[in-house]
Amino acid sequence: MGLFNRKAEATETVEAPSVAVNDISGDYTLDPSHTRIGFSARHAMVTKVRGNFEEFEGTAHVDTQTPANSSVKVVIKAASVTTHNEQRDGHLKTPDFFDVENYPEISFVSTNVERDGSEWAITGDLTINAVTKSITIPFDETGSAKDPFGNIRIGFEGETTIDRTDWGLTFNAALETGGVLVSEKVKLEFDVSAIALVPSQA
Repeated sequence: MGLFNRKAEATETVEAPSVAVNDISGDYTLDPSHTRIGFSARHAMVTKVRGNFEEFEGTAHVDTQTPANSSVKVVIKAASVTTHNEQRDGHLKTPDFFDVENYPEISFVSTNVERDGSEWAITGDLTINAVTKSITIPFDETGSAKDPFGNIRIGFEGETTIDRTDWGLTFNAALETGGVLVSEKVKLEFDVSAIALVPSQA
């Protein structure tokens, strides 16, 4: 499957993932303090602006034997967007972008889950500003661990690129040198730590 045959953009040296459980099947809740839901977009055609959402909640059901039975739901507070620039963050909250007064939440609800070894592809409905479109996010398992408080944690990393105009986020400004101020393509980035609701058996 093409979704599972993607090449890494860069080669990194990382520690081998830890494995606390042999089967990560079960029900989980996202740990917001150790999870990043972020994005990056090119600014003025020359550099990238990175940001993330600081307030969200989510749940997942993982079924490794029958991946199609797995499911994910995430709800994000749109007003929690931050790029570490007060003026830019204020603009992102206006009707030019997220219109947080009228659309306070961004949501993702899975509709299909596939698995190939440690690689997963989660397809679901992404809703922004009351517009819902289907996207597919490839994820890699990054391991499982038992933390000092006795919680079983699992980790995933994933990313995908969307066209923000598909959700009605069409604001832009032309540059004198050609091109536009903000790219229409936006990369969504996920570093997920989820805690088992019922301890798994090793």
